[in-house]
Amino acid sequence: MSDRLESLINSAPGKAILGALGVNPPPELRRYTADQATTPVLVDLGGNASSAVFQAVQSVLTGMPASHTDATTQRCDALIFDASHIQNPTQLDEAYRYFHARIRQLGANGRIVIFGRPHMACQTLSAATAQRALEGLSRSLGKEVGRKGSTAQLVTVAEGMESHIASSLRFLLSAKSAYISGQVLKVANTAAEHPGSLDWQRPLAGKTALVTGASRGIGAAIATVLSRDGAQVLGVDVAPMESELRSTMESIGGTSLVADITAEDTPQRLSELFAAQGGVDIVVHNAGVTRDKTLANMTEDQWQMVLNINLTAAQRITDELLASGALNDGGSIVGVSSMNGIAGQRGQTNYAASKAGVIGYVDYMTADDALRQRGITVNAVAPGFIETAMTAAIPFMTRQFGRRLNSLSQGGLPVDVAEAIAYFANPASRAVQGNVMRVCGQALIGA
Repeated sequence: MSDRLESLINSAPGKAILGALGVNPPPELRRYTADQATTPVLVDLGGNASSAVFQAVQSVLTGMPASHTDATTQRCDALIFDASHIQNPTQLDEAYRYFHARIRQLGANGRIVIFGRPHMACQTLSAATAQRALEGLSRSLGKEVGRKGSTAQLVTVAEGMESHIASSLRFLLSAKSAYISGQVLKVANTAAEHPGSLDWQRPLAGKTALVTGASRGIGAAIATVLSRDGAQVLGVDVAPMESELRSTMESIGGTSLVADITAEDTPQRLSELFAAQGGVDIVVHNAGVTRDKTLANMTEDQWQMVLNINLTAAQRITDELLASGALNDGGSIVGVSSMNGIAGQRGQTNYAASKAGVIGYVDYMTADDALRQRGITVNAVAPGFIETAMTAAIPFMTRQFGRRLNSLSQGGLPVDVAEAIAYFANPASRAVQGNVMRVCGQALIGA
């Protein structure tokens, strides 16, 4: 019954009925396909033309199939505003005037990208105040344009790191970021080396990736996207998922390893396997489980299982790969957290604690000078409501609320999480460090 009802809601008559009731149907999101690489992007760029960030943005756009706003229709696909020069709140008027004059010409599935500076690195209180204000601006813009399937982000660029913005700008302008909005991305790893020339179609060519929980759902999507971008993938999952794991890996030319990541010997097995193959470049800790109960009704076994799989095992594997040298210099560690690790959730104290722990791990590892000097980045994604077999089992009305409580008014797809992870893994993202990107359509709870 619920499937039929969902089909009716998403049909043309269903959307017409919703419209008559004053309920906006969710916008259709344009997701990435290979042929989009040559599709021109109509861009309107504003800000201080003499600033280093503005000039870096222009340089990136020159290397893309991008052009200025269509003068005939006044339509554009992206509004980019460089606010990095703003030193006091009064200058925020520049941002108001820019967006006030142009916001109506942003097309469906459009992109807004604001560039600023890390406010805590500013030299004056006035500058820090103004730069922090950009976060509220960008997130509010995301909520204003979300009903058209459009998104808004803020990218903070540390002084001297302007030449490292290419991967972030390309990702945010592309359909790869379809379900990401209201985010603040930091380009701040001052120890990062410039990657030089890069094949933007296959940026991970020659790289090796480890993906845990890779048999289906989000894990399978991660493995597929990393492979699409050129990586050789080793997928890991437990014995009951062996058939699905092998099918997924065979479809992308990857390798399967059946293993329990919580087993005592698994970190060493992985370390020895990668050491024999020249090391691993990308480590994605995706494996996870839920055992939902209110804390009063939760057994200790249920608590321990979720913490061990979702958090402790990932930490043990990373520690061993680093200690043995199996994780190569210039590598990427990406954890999969959750919106529930940010906002909490009734009946998920174990799950929320484990996913908040992933964020704590990223925060702490970001400050590790040894990792910075080796060019190893640590980031995380925090998915919101993603359409998987797990969410399909949720009661219909609860599922509908989960889908609608974000600026894009719909659930995301596993590929949305995978695209964010591929962005973090890109060699051009060596300066993108310590981020927890919410892949949630700009959820209205837990911002």
